Amino acid sequence: MILLAVLATSLVPALIIFALPEERHGLRTALNLTGAVLKVALVGILLWDHAAGREHEVRIALMPDLPLVLRVDALALLFVSLSAALWLLTTIYAIGYLEGSPFRSRFFGFFSLCVTATVGIALSGNLITFFVFYEALTLATYPLVVHRGTSEALAAGRVYLNYTLGGGTVLLAGVVWLESLAGPIEFTRGGMLAPIADVQRAAVAGAFVLIVAGLAVKAAMVPLHGWLARAMVAPAPVSALLHAVAVVKAGAFGIIRVVDDVYGRDLVADLGLLTPLALAACITIVWGSLRAIAQDDLKRRLAYSTVSQVSYVILGVAIIGPIATVGGLVHLVHQGIMKITLFFGAGVLAETLGIHRVSQMRGVGRRAPLTMAAFTVAALGMIGVPPTAGFISKWSLGLGAAAAGMAGALRGRVLCGVLNAIYLLPIVYLAWFREPVGDWPAERPRRRLEAAPALLVPTLITGVVTLAAGLLAGTDLSPLSLAQQVDGDPSP
Repeated sequence: MILLAVLATSLVPALIIFALPEERHGLRTALNLTGAVLKVALVGILLWDHAAGREHEVRIALMPDLPLVLRVDALALLFVSLSAALWLLTTIYAIGYLEGSPFRSRFFGFFSLCVTATVGIALSGNLITFFVFYEALTLATYPLVVHRGTSEALAAGRVYLNYTLGGGTVLLAGVVWLESLAGPIEFTRGGMLAPIADVQRAAVAGAFVLIVAGLAVKAAMVPLHGWLARAMVAPAPVSALLHAVAVVKAGAFGIIRVVDDVYGRDLVADLGLLTPLALAACITIVWGSLRAIAQDDLKRRLAYSTVSQVSYVILGVAIIGPIATVGGLVHLVHQGIMKITLFFGAGVLAETLGIHRVSQMRGVGRRAPLTMAAFTVAALGMIGVPPTAGFISKWSLGLGAAAAGMAGALRGRVLCGVLNAIYLLPIVYLAWFREPVGDWPAERPRRRLEAAPALLVPTLITGVVTLAAGLLAGTDLSPLSLAQQVDGDPSP
């Protein structure tokens, strides 16, 4: 029952928070933090049990032959650990960020529902359970995107729904088609469709195209990425959640599940679908980087960076070979840690100094040195500079492409490293090495820190973890070690 408890630690607080009067700030905060801490503790127990060889599974029979299944495996633990840890930090950050703003009960209610859906996606044991939580995530995140209630936010919300519900419709068509061919689809390492594919090859391939196309919307793959930059009108904690933990990661995670645990990589390669998937990922990586270079708005630049960076995960899955696979899987975690640091930093700068554009960041490192130190570490990680977390995953991807003989993917990896530097290093340079221009808002009386602790501390923690995940990559508790367990290969 621990799996149901993991879901309940965010679902129950959400339901209570919706019923709370707006002025019950203390109780709402206590519910949020208690649920987040309990979720981290329960995930810690799951990690311990997994290491000890104990298994967990829940089956709920909603309809004949279509049960909802929750199950723990190494891939589920990789994603649920990321979600639980970053949700706790994002909750602390959001409490500080939204202090004094209206509609906080509504915000934190849907915020908790969003995490419930994300954890459900991570723990799903079959395709229908995955689909249910995947679409619940769409409905839970829409109110967060439109939270400010401005015309711009409402327009962005409409775009978001058009993309994600359209993608969900395509995904549903693919799931129904595939289950009509093979029956209920359980996630099985190495896939379970090879016998059916021998008989109905074209149908199995067509269902794969539909399912991946539906998932590619949330994964923000080109040309289905148009919603992501528009959604940056949302508050900074929502942007952090969308990019690092929930929506974009759910799409990438779903593609991993389908390739590895529904079809099996050998079957996808035999169907001739891995190369197109790798090509689509490479195009997305390059296009996202080029679009990021052109953005002066800081959050939009980071949004297009996400378009590029998440497709590294998909590229790792599409390259045949254990080294690239491990690189893609560990980048699922590393990119989340680094990206949430960047969005936390952007939110601090916007709230304390009124900085929203790259061109406004001259000399900001002198005014907010701790925030910019964490931001700089995460930016260097995104580029792939050692010894950060990003270096570990991108080095593995490069080695994997070389080992698989995919020279094009390897050259693309090098090119995108250069493009990453082009859109991120100018931010770092302006912040640390240029003179300030204009006046910044005066500090609040008696403030000793550059931002409120609830904003600054989570930013510093994720910045430190960005370094630690790289420096301690060889330890048994690192994301790299868990990614190796997912692929079953001990040495990338």
